Amino acid sequence: MARLRPGFLPAVLAAFLILAAVVPAVLDAAKDGPETEVPVRMARIVREYPHDPEAFTQGLLFHQGFLYESTGLYGRSAVREVAPESGAVLRIHRLPGDRFGEGLARYGERLIQLTWRSRVLLVYDRKTFRFLAEFPYPREGWGLASDGKRLMASDGTDRLYVLDPRTFRTLRSVAVTDAGRPVDRLNELEFVDGRILANVWESDRIARIDPDSGRVEGWIDLAPLRERLRGTAAGTANGIAWDAAGRRLLVTGKNWPLLFEVKADQPQR
Repeated sequence: MARLRPGFLPAVLAAFLILAAVVPAVLDAAKDGPETEVPVRMARIVREYPHDPEAFTQGLLFHQGFLYESTGLYGRSAVREVAPESGAVLRIHRLPGDRFGEGLARYGERLIQLTWRSRVLLVYDRKTFRFLAEFPYPREGWGLASDGKRLMASDGTDRLYVLDPRTFRTLRSVAVTDAGRPVDRLNELEFVDGRILANVWESDRIARIDPDSGRVEGWIDLAPLRERLRGTAAGTANGIAWDAAGRRLLVTGKNWPLLFEVKADQPQR
């Protein structure tokens, strides 16, 4: 009768235990399905508008026919009301020289502006442009957006933060991923039809994000805009505004001489 080699049974037992641990995880992964590449849509320029090339754009929104823009840099930061057709600045509130303006959102008749490293959030009356108050803020300010029910903020990482629009307290955060990979350097934000559109710092792409799961559902490639800006001092893309009534997506960037109305064409193959 054949004899089992010494150590054979312990080796079989060890292999069985390893398989018992690994197989359920493999089955779970197969059940969930693999992460797939998300679609990329090319931006198509519909119309161009003048934009102040001196504006270091950090936040942008559209409301009742006007653009509201937050600009950055120490000594030059401001909140502006702008006529979109002409680019004319209609009203302006300048920040103190030690404040660096960042993301901007509207909640009711209040304009809410982040600052970069001052750890404060600034609130204005939209109708009068009067400064109302400042609140402590626990992190760097980058992007800010509102869907009328909540605020969502970025801080240059791969996370989005949901804020209470009345107290500005952080309610929760969500990690943003593209096919399972973290997407960091999230910057200016805008809500569009229940999704977040986000600029990515030093990138010419806009991410379309499910704000609840953090999954990137698609990208908009701004390459045609960059080509149009060739020969100018235009910096990174950073400014997204949504005209809900007119269904217009407006895009600009830091020191861009133009504001673009764009549409996203069918995904590239």
